[in-house]
Amino acid sequence: MPNPTVVGFSGNFTRPSKTRGFVEHVVRDIAVRNNLSASTYDIEDVGASLGGARWARDLDQQGRDVLDKVVNADVLVVGSPTYKGSYTGLFKHFFDLLDPSALRGKPVLLLATGGGERHALIVEHQLRPLFGFFEALALPTAVYATDKDFADGVLVSEAIRKRAAQAVDEAGYALLRRTGGQRVAAE
Repeated sequence: MPNPTVVGFSGNFTRPSKTRGFVEHVVRDIAVRNNLSASTYDIEDVGASLGGARWARDLDQQGRDVLDKVVNADVLVVGSPTYKGSYTGLFKHFFDLLDPSALRGKPVLLLATGGGERHALIVEHQLRPLFGFFEALALPTAVYATDKDFADGVLVSEAIRKRAAQAVDEAGYALLRRTGGQRVAAE
């Protein structure tokens, strides 16, 4: 398996972003524990062509490059800020451009952030069905973090860190299964 990767994709379109920081934190943990190459992207990285794209081919080169990295990742970490009880519209639009079979069997770790606990079920009621449609392997442990779990944009909640570590462990198990039990190592 040449240069296995973990790729993060965040549905935010502003920087700095707690959501992107959270996704990057989890991506780094997966990469370190499993010797993977890592990268994280957000809506801003996809670029201006996303809004007008009706098909993946309508994206400019920058957008297609991000889409290709997401599709070709060995493990995907996705996160979205909560907006009116769901993921952001541009996050959904990005995934609307994918072929329905593009993520089949891919381990996907689900993350979300929001202002308070009232949106905690976004990961179960919004993100899990979305990646179920793609027949992705949505990992059992999804993680939701609120504003109080961060300080200056950095995840500080020990409870959320422990839950994220559990999800990272699950990503490692999924990688081992995908590689037939062979230890994954980046080149």
